[in-house]
Amino acid sequence: MRLATWNVNSVKARLPRLLDWLETTGPDVLCLQETKVGADGFPTEEVAALGYAVAAHGEGRWNGVALLSRVGLDDVVRGFEGDPGWGGEPTGEEGLFESPRIEARAISATCGGVRVWSVYVPNGRTPESAHYTYKLRWLDVLRSHMVDELTRTDQLVVCGDFNVAPTDADVFDPAAFAGATHVTAPEREALAALLAAGLRDVVPTPMKGPNPFTYWDYRAGMFHQDKGMRIDLFYASPAIAAAVKAATIDREARKGKGPSDHAPIVVDIDV
Repeated sequence: MRLATWNVNSVKARLPRLLDWLETTGPDVLCLQETKVGADGFPTEEVAALGYAVAAHGEGRWNGVALLSRVGLDDVVRGFEGDPGWGGEPTGEEGLFESPRIEARAISATCGGVRVWSVYVPNGRTPESAHYTYKLRWLDVLRSHMVDELTRTDQLVVCGDFNVAPTDADVFDPAAFAGATHVTAPEREALAALLAAGLRDVVPTPMKGPNPFTYWDYRAGMFHQDKGMRIDLFYASPAIAAAVKAATIDREARKGKGPSDHAPIVVDIDV
């Protein structure tokens, strides 16, 4: 089975590239993040023409996750119980909301016997932001769900854009991120807690170069200088991790006209 994850950064803006990539790469299951469309706006017909069933969870301009599968799409769950929701900043233009807003950041389903989660973890903005606290709470609730999932199945994958680089080796220059999110100790501890719950980090290799980066800022030629980060992650149960035959970062998908700022991860497993 070929599994893949990709922060597509707007499925409508990237649709021709997505369809071409699906035809060329042929994943059995693709997890998408940052689709930026409501569930009704997802290009289901175009994807279905390539043999994929679709489960989408969206809210319009922001966030959004989806699962595309040609090996079954059963027991679909959008979001998860206990999601803390985003309550807004206590200061600034946004202000506090009357009640926390549940965002479209997680979707799960059983595909070909494997329980697959596509997640888009909150960015965190700055360590001083309420969004950072929201991010840590969100990751903690996700961890508790992974504990529950692992009691029900040993065939589990949770992958997507985690907006956290697990170690200093996962950024091009640790000093460049001093005082910023994505590299702080609490964020990394939240990832470590996911692994402690019983998951394994399947670290992909790039098609070219030594760095396992999956994200490069659009600005200042960061991609061409390979000044990136590994923030898109593929976590799996021990049984799935042991069945991995290959795991790669498709840097080619980050090239050309109008790419996402993330590259897909492709993982082949023997199930």
